[in-house]
Amino acid sequence: MTNEERIKGAWQGRISGCMLGKPVEMISMREGHKGLNDFLEKSGSLPLRDYVNYMDHDMLRGANMRCCLGMMDKAEVDDDITYLVLALMMLEQSGIDISTDDVARSWINLLPVGATFTAERDSYLKLIEKSHMAYQFGAPRSFDFEEINDGEYNDWIGAQIRIDMYGWVLPGKPRLAADLARRDANLSHRGCAVEASAYIAGLCALIPLSNTREEAVMSAMELIDRDSEAYKAVEIGIKNKNLPASNLHDYYGDMSPVHSLNNLAVVVWAFLSFQESFDEAIGETICCGWDTDCTGATVGGLLGLDGVPIPSNWTDPWQGRVLTSIAGVGELDLEQLIQRTCTLVDKFSSSAELG
Repeated sequence: MTNEERIKGAWQGRISGCMLGKPVEMISMREGHKGLNDFLEKSGSLPLRDYVNYMDHDMLRGANMRCCLGMMDKAEVDDDITYLVLALMMLEQSGIDISTDDVARSWINLLPVGATFTAERDSYLKLIEKSHMAYQFGAPRSFDFEEINDGEYNDWIGAQIRIDMYGWVLPGKPRLAADLARRDANLSHRGCAVEASAYIAGLCALIPLSNTREEAVMSAMELIDRDSEAYKAVEIGIKNKNLPASNLHDYYGDMSPVHSLNNLAVVVWAFLSFQESFDEAIGETICCGWDTDCTGATVGGLLGLDGVPIPSNWTDPWQGRVLTSIAGVGELDLEQLIQRTCTLVDKFSSSAELG
């Protein structure tokens, strides 16, 4: 399988998974696992093997509604995709020397505050408060990042959805990919959320060179702190391979639906449990609940990297049109994104040290 085929699959899988989870994101967060699956059943969407059928619901409106079956004409704006494009742009600008300062300046210069949530919003506001105007143009930092990432949401999922690109462009260099993910995550997160981010980036870098998914999942564990709760979350995902999703809910109980740990366990569980069909893997990921657009995006990207065929019913509805919240960017073309990403793969394959 060529790099271009993998990157195309990764983009298609990530966007399709995100769009699948987007209509039910708020339902899952507010009404939980049971409320989510009640909605899916009543709307005639189960088994979930295509986009969600629209049904009136107070928490299904706007862009989320436009991601339902038969109502989509583009990939709607979503932070899971915006951050992916932003990482691509930062790598094009700074290469593998990207720093946490580069991430901070990119947010200030390119990311509207309204496109940030939870830990990112909290850190963004602190950045504006504590940095002087010259910082955004490259002047030295006058604050410590510990002042920026010290918030009540810094173990949530936000960093985990920002870092796939680092693994995509560094196949076979998992340690470097994990290091880049940590540099990005450290702007807004701490502890287990940073390790979860490093894990996903490392896994993305390992998949192209691994013989099996199990091999990649296990190898990626060597990249993170064994004492981290993120390490335990991966173990939980592995332990429950091919078992009901309810087992994950039994373990994590009432943990926030946007926490890094429960959603990391979902990603590992789904990636290992459903190896024959993109439809089944991505559908069951969403049915598991918690942060549906985020896990859908991450699992979809992993499946694409692994070479799973992505049926056209997932990609045709959004027609290669990819919206972002990035200032001055707006709508992008999928084929151009694929080519830009492949250019980085080729560039780093000859210049980056093995991770």
